[in-house]
Amino acid sequence: MSSETSSKSSESSAAAPSEASSLPAWLDRLGTLSALDPAIGPLQAAVKKSPLSGVRDVLHGTWLGHPLHPALVQIPIGVWTSAGLLDLLPGTRRASRVLIGTGVLAALPAAVTGATDWAQLHKPQLRTGLVHAAANVAALGLYTASLAARLRGRECRGRLLGFSGLAVAGVGGLIGGHLAYRQAVGPNKTEPVPHLVESGWHPVGKADSFPVGQPTSATLGEVRLLVYREPAGPVRVLADRCAHQSGPLSEGTVADGCVTCPWHGSTFRLSDGWNVHGPATAPQPSFEARERDGVLEVRLPDAD
Repeated sequence: MSSETSSKSSESSAAAPSEASSLPAWLDRLGTLSALDPAIGPLQAAVKKSPLSGVRDVLHGTWLGHPLHPALVQIPIGVWTSAGLLDLLPGTRRASRVLIGTGVLAALPAAVTGATDWAQLHKPQLRTGLVHAAANVAALGLYTASLAARLRGRECRGRLLGFSGLAVAGVGGLIGGHLAYRQAVGPNKTEPVPHLVESGWHPVGKADSFPVGQPTSATLGEVRLLVYREPAGPVRVLADRCAHQSGPLSEGTVADGCVTCPWHGSTFRLSDGWNVHGPATAPQPSFEARERDGVLEVRLPDAD
C-alpha cells in the first residue's frame, strides 16, 4: 500500500512542474505581477478623468447588452491578418497599405473602449489587462512603422514590420482571451441565477426583519438577494451580486428608485433590475415579492 502511495506521489510530483510551466499557468502569473501596481493607479485615474467620461456607457456597451471592446477589436485584427496574407502574394502592395492603414485607424476606438472597461476591474484583472494593452500598443507601433516604411518605398522593411506586428497582436489577443474567459472580464455574472432558483414562491425571512428604506441582504439557497422595502410601496428584490463584477448591491446606495453598486458604480432600477448606467452591460435578475403570514416570499417572474 505504501509503495502504491509513493508511486502516486511521484506521479503527482512529476506532473506538477509540467502544469506549473503550462501556458495557462504562465498567463495566470500575469495577474500576480505586483510590480505593475505603481503604474495602474495613475493610469486608472487618467482614464476615469478622460473627457470621454460623459459617454462612458456608450464605450462600455451598455446600450449593446455586452461589452463593445471585443466587437471593435475584430476590425484591426481582421484587416491586419488580411494584409499579412496579401504580403505573401505578388502585386498586392497598394491593398496591403490600405488594410494596414485601416487597422491603425480602427485600433484607436478599440483602445479607448478597452481602456474604459479596464479601469473598472479588480487588481489581478488590471495587471493582466495592462500587459494586454502593452502588447497591443506595441503591435500598433509596429504597424504604424510598417505603413511609414511602405510609403517611403521600403517594401521589404514594411513587410517585416507588418509580420512582427501581427505576431505581437496575436500575443495581445491571447492575453485578451485569458482576461475575458479565464479571469471573467465582461461576462454577465448573474446569468446563473435563473438556473439556481427553482420555480414557485420561496420564503426568505420574516417580513418585519427588513427595515423600510434601507437595502438589506437575504439568502435564497445559493443566491444572495438585495431586499429593499419602499417607504410607501412594495418590497423590491434583486439578485445581490452585481452583473458586472459581483459587487454587493445591498451595500450600495439607493436613490431615485435605483441602487448603485459600491464597487464600480453600476446603477440598476429596483423595480425591474434594468441597468440604467454601466459598466454593467446586463440587468440584474429581479424577483416578485409578497408577504404571507408575516413572511416575505419571492419568486422569479413568470414562475409557476
